[in-house]
Amino acid sequence: MSQLFSPLTLRELTFSNRVFVSPMCQYSCADGMPTDWHLVHLGSRAIGGAALVMTEAASVTPEGRISPEDAGIWNDAQMNAWKPIVAFIKAHGAVPSIQLAHAGRKASTFAPWRGQGKVDEGKGGWPVVGPSDTAFSPTYPQPREMSKAEIKAMVDAFVAAAKRSLEAGFVVPEIHGAHGYLIHEFLSPLSNLRTDEYGGSLENRMRFPLEVCAAVREFWPKHLPVFLRISASDWKEGGWDVEQSIEFCKRAKTVGIDLVDVSSGGNAVDAKMTIRPGYQVPFARAIRAGANVPTGAVGLITEPVQAEQIVADGDADCVFLARALLRDPYWPRHAAQALGAPLEWPDQYKRAGVGAFGK
Repeated sequence: MSQLFSPLTLRELTFSNRVFVSPMCQYSCADGMPTDWHLVHLGSRAIGGAALVMTEAASVTPEGRISPEDAGIWNDAQMNAWKPIVAFIKAHGAVPSIQLAHAGRKASTFAPWRGQGKVDEGKGGWPVVGPSDTAFSPTYPQPREMSKAEIKAMVDAFVAAAKRSLEAGFVVPEIHGAHGYLIHEFLSPLSNLRTDEYGGSLENRMRFPLEVCAAVREFWPKHLPVFLRISASDWKEGGWDVEQSIEFCKRAKTVGIDLVDVSSGGNAVDAKMTIRPGYQVPFARAIRAGANVPTGAVGLITEPVQAEQIVADGDADCVFLARALLRDPYWPRHAAQALGAPLEWPDQYKRAGVGAFGK
């Protein structure tokens, strides 16, 4: 039997298989509002057979967007716009999930195909904040160091976003603590130069991220899981690393995080990364073993046998796919066929000669 297409249960929620849609920014919103693009983009992945369909990073405040075109969940209009998208995902057998995010010092930047670096305030940009006043790079915005009152208010913003997410019908929230965005910025000694209780030691650098995790978990229904995405390494000497990630994930588990979605990088412009198929899987394996917490593996996972092996070997409990699902929304169904696993196609598509073990 295929392990990739076996059920996974976290708390009282059972996922039909272990192929999850990774959050992928679409840069297609105005004022944080999802559109028909998101309905079709996310809905097609639900039809495609993924067990969990996660939105792109949805900012918890207007200033937390990566770009002016990013999605949001900071007001009721956005909440209502997400509702039909969530309903469609559920109707086609997938679990709808939302990634709650704040870009920190990497906010107010251009969408990839519109330019590079910071968007000036006169062109739709805004002032940005971070744990310290150190910019990501010379072409990125200069952040203002957050006050302790602003840190407390940011925890509240994550909780308010979680409340709107639940009202919109989302079942699983993922707290975005990766890729050099705000939570990761607090964790890493490369970006957190504070000298108060939110900076310095590992204990202090973990404080704000754990406050967010604990607050969202306390609000979210007890029978449903909460995910956390992290970057397991800054890929730079003196930065955030696997050992610190394990300690952080141990603590995150104690406050109720149910699965860690393990990525890497994004916080150092001069990071030295070695990129190859499955290059981040060892991070997921190390955190799963060291923190005794379920993990998801992500990063250049493209082939069915490769994904099957990751789960079968116990490297991770599920796989998050991004580029592979951009190329083929029906990757899960094609993978099930390749692995000899039963995954029924929608009736509307069976005239093409596909089925549980289709051609």
